[in-house]
Formats: sequence, C-alpha cells, structure tokens
Amino acid sequence: MADNRTLSARNRAALDEWYTQLVDIEAELRHYRDQFRGKVVLCNCDDPYESNFFKYFAMNFNHLGLKKLVTTCYVGSPISGEQLPLRETAGLRDQQPPREPYKVEIREVSDLNEDGAFDLLDVEYLLRHDANAVTPLDGDGDFRSEECVALLEESDIVVTNPPFSLFREYINLLIEKGKSFLVLGDQNGAKYSSIFPHIVANKLWFGYENGGTKWFRVPDDYEIKTKSRKKVVDGIKFQSMGRIYWYTNLDTAKRHEPLTLYKRYTPEEYPTYTNYPGIEVAKVAEIPMDYEGDMGVPITFLDKYNPDQFEIVGISTELAEPMSRYAAKEDYATAEGKIVGGTGKLFFPRGNGKHQGVYERIVVRRIGPPS
Repeated sequence: MADNRTLSARNRAALDEWYTQLVDIEAELRHYRDQFRGKVVLCNCDDPYESNFFKYFAMNFNHLGLKKLVTTCYVGSPISGEQLPLRETAGLRDQQPPREPYKVEIREVSDLNEDGAFDLLDVEYLLRHDANAVTPLDGDGDFRSEECVALLEESDIVVTNPPFSLFREYINLLIEKGKSFLVLGDQNGAKYSSIFPHIVANKLWFGYENGGTKWFRVPDDYEIKTKSRKKVVDGIKFQSMGRIYWYTNLDTAKRHEPLTLYKRYTPEEYPTYTNYPGIEVAKVAEIPMDYEGDMGVPITFLDKYNPDQFEIVGISTELAEPMSRYAAKEDYATAEGKIVGGTGKLFFPRGNGKHQGVYERIVVRRIGPPS
C-alpha cells in the first residue's frame, strides 16, 4: 500500500500540472547566459518528454557551454510525450512515453544525425540511441527523495517550475544545500514565514520577467472556471496566471539599479501607522526620497529592491501590534468600511477616531543620503 506521502503527492499533482511556455523561459534565461558556462544544470521537476526547460537547455547546451544537463521527473503527466514524441528511448523501447520516474543526463550535444546543425533532433537521436542517457530512477522521482537529493548535491544550478503546492519545501531545500537556482513561483510566496527571512538575508530575490500574465499549458481535464483565464490553441489548453515571478539567487544587474525617488515626505501624504512607528507608502513609485525612518510599502517593492539603497526591516504581519491596544474594534476597518481583525495588520488614522487598514506591507528603511 502506498504511504501517506505518496498518496498526498498524487493528490497535489492534480493542482501542479502547470507547464511553462518556451517563450517565457527564453525571455528570462537570456539575462543569465554567462553564469551557466561550465556548470551542471539540474531540472528536477521536469519530464523531458514534455518540459520546455529541458528543451531550452538541450537546444542551447553548446551555446551556454554547459558541462552537463540532468533532468528528473516524478511521474509521466497527462501530456507526456508531446514535446519530444519519442517511442523508442534506450531502455524504454517497449513502452509508450514513460509513465515511471526516470532521469536523463546529457554531457554533450553534437551533430549526431549529421544534418549540419546542432538542434533538438540531435537530442532526440541521443535519447533514442544512447543507453546511458535515459535511466530509470529507483524511487518515485520526488525531488526530496534520497537519489534526487544526491543529484541536487552534484549540480551547480537548478532551473525549473516546481510544484506550487510544495514551493516552501522546495526553496528551503535548495538554500539548505547551498545551490544556485532560478525557479518560478507565486509572488505571494515571498511572504511565507519560511521564505521571507531568506529575502531579508539577501539569499533570495526576484528575477527579471515578473508579474503580468503568463500562460501555462495544463492537462485537458483541468477545469478552468474563469473564461478569460482559458484559451485553446491548436487543441492545446492553456490557463493564465498572474503574480508569477522568477525567484533566484543568481546575481542580476537589475537588483543593483537604484530606484528613482522624486517625492518629498509630508505627514499629510504619508500618515504614520497607529500600531507601528512607520509611515504608509501606498505606491512603490511614491517612496519619499528624504524620509529616514521605517516605511510600509506594497509587496511589489521586492521586484525593485536594491540592497544598497534599502534595508528590509520586516513584514507587517510580524511587526504590527494588535489594534485592540489602540482602538475599539468598530473603529478600525478597511477603506470600504469593512470591520477586520486587527492582528498582523497595519492601520493608520483617518479622522474621527477611525483607523484604516492596509494590505500586507514590506517595511523598509532607506540607506544613505537622500537620492
């Protein structure tokens, strides 16, 4: 009988079948090309028969100067075999596209089919004819399994779209093992209590192509209730998601660019919080250039964060004092007047003894002289 971990993993899989488009991978990876030379790249949540991460690194193996590419999968997905329609992979010739966990290791990509080009056809030829390229895994292919962690320890850089339901555990494993990484995740993941401290400690930050709307391929049986978030192209179903960001610890030019500040502080425009000694800044673009104390800013600030310009003090859910110490419950509410709980939320006075609550804030402090 399968243990609880296996069963829960299967249940989560129903929500974690999101396949990143090649165009989104190419848009982000172009910023890091020099950092991959001579490196072992691991894609440990990627069936190469369907993963565009594998496709990208296989096609650009020589251009990036990779030392080795390793890809592992948990189980075959509902779209298995459609990116690389292989049927006779070494060691798996009697199967349809493999449903069991396995790994692919590529150490070089040469013109194996002698067509004068190095491309995905050469990778397909390699997987068909090299018995050492594709090997079954002993376990279930879970990134936390002993053999997959061993592969992680042998790698230099991890690049993938991990299961959203396991994002906390995934990121913490990478940081625990001291690995460089570039992975996708929900913007709100930055606020998790097990993730945010890494951002404060400058062990984790956002990449380049963040926010907006990204379209992910999903299995045909996915139920997409919002019509605007669904599209079908050539019979393939896609679902859109907002707030999807690239998380990385690879250095970026972006995080060294100073945020242009142009506004000056006035107590009328920037009210001081009732339950924390800091001021409310409703928009990142309106951070005052001359305020010396703590400021509460939207989470979108993290996409503009320059550690040479700002210090992150903390997050409002951990810093805000309970509003019950300052006012009766009927006197603190949202901008719409809805009464809300006053624990872990910042409020500022709005007159007549009333206090207005705001969404979660990243509390920051400017470094250096006014800019």
